[in-house]
Order: sequence, then C-alpha cells, then structure tokens
Amino acid sequence: MKRVLVLAGLVAALIIGVVVSAAIGQLPVDVTDVLGAALKSVGISTSWYPSDDIIAQTLTQIRFPRLALGIVVGACLAVGGVIMQAIFGNPLAEPGVVGVSSGAALGAAAVIAAGVTAAGATAAAAFVAGFLATLLVYLTARAEGRTEVVTLLLTGIAVNAFAGAGIALTMFLGNTSAREQIVFWQLGSLNGARWHEVAFVTLVAVPSIAVSFALARRYDLLSLGERSAAHLGVRVELLRIGSIGIVAFVTAAAVSFAGIIAFVGLVVPHAMRMLLGPAHRTLIVASVIAGAALIVWCDLVARTLVPGADLPLGMLTALIGGPFFFVLIRQTRARSGGWG
Repeated sequence: MKRVLVLAGLVAALIIGVVVSAAIGQLPVDVTDVLGAALKSVGISTSWYPSDDIIAQTLTQIRFPRLALGIVVGACLAVGGVIMQAIFGNPLAEPGVVGVSSGAALGAAAVIAAGVTAAGATAAAAFVAGFLATLLVYLTARAEGRTEVVTLLLTGIAVNAFAGAGIALTMFLGNTSAREQIVFWQLGSLNGARWHEVAFVTLVAVPSIAVSFALARRYDLLSLGERSAAHLGVRVELLRIGSIGIVAFVTAAAVSFAGIIAFVGLVVPHAMRMLLGPAHRTLIVASVIAGAALIVWCDLVARTLVPGADLPLGMLTALIGGPFFFVLIRQTRARSGGWG
C-alpha cells in the first residue's frame, strides 16, 4: 500500500509540475490552453486549443520541448544513480564517479573555445567525450579479466581532476565570450531546448531504462555480495560492464544537452530507497519519476524566481540537494546508531 501511495504521489507531483510550469512564465497561459495544446500534440483536437497563435507557438515550440527535455534528463540522471549505487553497493555513488560528467564538460569546453559554431557540435562533443572518459576509466580499472572497484573509483577521481584542469586551460585560452559560454554550460540549463534534442535523449533513455529494469533482479542479488550473487547465477563482471555502459550512455546524453546538473543521481535514488526499500524494480520506477519531477520543479523555479532571468539549473539542484542530502545522512546515521 505504501508503495502505491508513494508512486501515485510522485506521478501527481510530476503531472502538476508539468501543467504549472507550462502555464507560468513571462507570458501567462490558462491551464485549459495548456491541456488543449498538449492534447493536440498527441492528435486529439479539443475546443481548449489556444485561439491565440502566439500562445500556441509558445507552448509547442518553447515550453513543451523544455519540459520534455527536463523529464528525460531527470529520468536519465536518476536511473544512472540507481545503477551506480547498485553495482558499487554504496548509496553515495553517482554517475560523476566514472568521469562521464567531467569528460562531457571538457568536450563541450574544447568545442566552445575552438569557436566551432556548427549546429549540435557542442552536444555531440560532450556526448562523445563523456563516453570516452568512462571507457578510459573502465579500461584502466580492468585487471586479469575483472574490474577492480577501488581502482575504478580512483581512476574516476583522476579523470575528473584532469578534466577540470583541461576545462580551466580551455577557459584560459578562449576569449571572453567562450569563457562565459563554458561557465554557463557547466552550470546546467534547459533553456533553448528543441524537439530534436528531446528525441535524441529519449532514444537513449527509453531502452537504457528498460534494460536496467530487466536487470533489477540481478542488482538485488548483487546487493547480497559478489560471491553470493555469483553462486546464485549472476555473471557479476558482465553485469558490471553492461551497467557502466548504460550509465555512460544515459548520463552523456543528458549532460550533452542540459549541461552538468548536480545531485540528481545521488539524492533521488537514495531518497527513494529510504521510502520504498532496496528492491530495484520499484526503486528504478520511483527514481525515474522522481528525477523527472525534481527537474521539472527546479526548472520552474529557475525560470520564475528572478523576473527576466533564467537561473542555472545545476546551481539550484545543488542548493536543494546539498542540504537535503545532509539531512538524509544525519537521519540514517541516527537510526543506525552511528557508523563504524
């Protein structure tokens, strides 16, 4: 019963967030217009469709793509966090550990500093660089046919540090305009989202989430320990390889268009685990919905908190996620009577 109520609450929070976010902005829109435009976009014509062409275009070409991108980005980051915490057996793990976010940032910074203006060049470079950074971390951590978790974590730290230095170098070499673009990209934003971007991230997100859901039972067994999981038929090394690949794909796809959005992959799975327990099928579904809802609501705040300004989304998620995660840690520690 609790599981149903929590999932229903998450779905309600997401739907309400979508409707409110589509209605609020510099151009206020009636809820009926939002619903009419949304139904029209899926082929259902109603009398609620906006009569004003400006409102219709605002919804279908600006607000709906931004909302859709926020939903799939939030889902990608959240499921990436679930998978990372599952394969490492650590609730503090998140996608950035394997260097995908910092690698993507370095790729984007390099293209911006080089002055490449081709459409989609920054996103493409971020996606490729993020995936290559993860591949480098993984190959370095391989030894004698198995992945050494400690080495993988340490290599991820090294790659993050190297990428940070590379970003600093590109900012130093770039002009003022390039520096501003690099800084803004790193802070994360859904501003300027387009339908083709939504389509690309969705094409990566849907199969990746489906595969992770199919692997949920194996993640449950892995939580018993590598040896126990292996005795129960889990091919631990193959599971880890595939899982890291999924994390690389979904995270690289998300950050390539939205920039670095902190804490979603860390806080959301941990919060859902505290509410619903460790069973990964439920955890994946809940985290996907919660991650999408969190991004939608944070983006609404980013658009409306300061009139005429679009605040960095990554900054808001960090400001919200940091204190929230601190509270979660304190509560967990208090319940367990302290950590040894």
